[in-house]
Amino acid sequence: MSPFIYGLCAATSAVCAGMLLGAYRLEKYRLLLWSGLCFVGLTLNNVVLVIDKVVLPEVDLSLWRLLIALAAMVTLLFGLIWDAE
Repeated sequence: MSPFIYGLCAATSAVCAGMLLGAYRLEKYRLLLWSGLCFVGLTLNNVVLVIDKVVLPEVDLSLWRLLIALAAMVTLLFGLIWDAE
């Protein structure tokens, strides 16, 4: 059951990223861009989680997952601070 949930989380993040980046392409609000890029990072984080827990359970990829999640959150934080008016 866990692999299904991990995959569902990755798919949900990818859909959110696609919707946010698509909305940015139409509306040009930069907060949509930063949020979309954050969700791209979260999607990558979830894909690495699937690889870590399902595909290669003997290899510990938790450091990579944390670094990817940190980069995604820093991207969103940077966008929130930089675009503050």
